[in-house]
Amino acid sequence: MVLVHRSPDGLTSGVIVETEAYIGETDPACHAAPGPTRRNAPLYGPPGIAYVYLNYGIHYLVNAVTESEGWPAAVLIRALEPFEGEPLMRRRRARGTSKRPAELASADLCRGPGNLTRALGITLEHNLYDLTGSALRIEDAGLPSRRVAWSPRIGINVGVEHEWRCYDASSAAVSSRTRR
Repeated sequence: MVLVHRSPDGLTSGVIVETEAYIGETDPACHAAPGPTRRNAPLYGPPGIAYVYLNYGIHYLVNAVTESEGWPAAVLIRALEPFEGEPLMRRRRARGTSKRPAELASADLCRGPGNLTRALGITLEHNLYDLTGSALRIEDAGLPSRRVAWSPRIGINVGVEHEWRCYDASSAAVSSRTRR
């Protein structure tokens, strides 16, 4: 599947190569663990909407809500391989750094959930967007299947007992090279 963002700056998209599941109030790493709040309200909404939040006051992260309304669960999109709009992705990622856009490797543009939102221009404005038909959407581009692998989620200290991270085993864009 491909994450697509059509913005006033142009079209950017990437093949989803890494995700993590966050499942309900009993998952200590899920934002729904403390129960419903104003911030996590999208998790309790209908499936197919975007749950975008600011992480550590630095990066926006984008999730796809996956379960029926009232059952909080989402999939964090962790990494993409650039598909369309790579020059725009390069400009966005180079902004505020000492690097020139051409110095960024393709595989690095959307490696990690904060990098991918920056490259695609995703912000809090996109929270609650319909991922099935809005300017921010997930679509089937008819690409061939890939060999996927599963591991515990990364970058967290709780809720790592399940293998809820799914990634393309051969993609250079996957955010961690640690594999199981």
